[in-house]
Amino acid sequence: MEIIEYFSADNKEHWLSKIKESDWGAGQYLHELLKNQQLKELTGESTKVLMLVDGENLVSFCTFAEKDDIQPTDLTPWIGWVYTFPEYRGNHYSGKLLGYAETLAVEDGIKAIYISTNHEGLYEKYGYKFFKVMKDIEGEDSRVYVRHL
Repeated sequence: MEIIEYFSADNKEHWLSKIKESDWGAGQYLHELLKNQQLKELTGESTKVLMLVDGENLVSFCTFAEKDDIQPTDLTPWIGWVYTFPEYRGNHYSGKLLGYAETLAVEDGIKAIYISTNHEGLYEKYGYKFFKVMKDIEGEDSRVYVRHL
């Protein structure tokens, strides 16, 4: 298994079709944003889509971006759209992507990284701490977690 970045990948169409196969509404939304070349408009020009792949199979993906669904805010950067395909769950594969994004952040001199989610108990095992509840772009409450690097 290896981690590759969508925007740097040679066969974007293949990976785009794999993202579309996710059984998660937010994954479908990510697919549409990528297909219509709108993701970076929403999340910033430096956005990366990190993908853990096993050959031609997409195992897990997430974004590493300046912005996420909590806007406007001065908090940055964000990990978002964290997803692992059902057949790969239970192996901490999303943790590999989180760790990779954290390494990128440290290399950029970043001291903290954020995640917006309504999950409880998922990110804590990777060192994230509940920060506070904030409103997302739809006006809904979202739990924001932080990890100090």
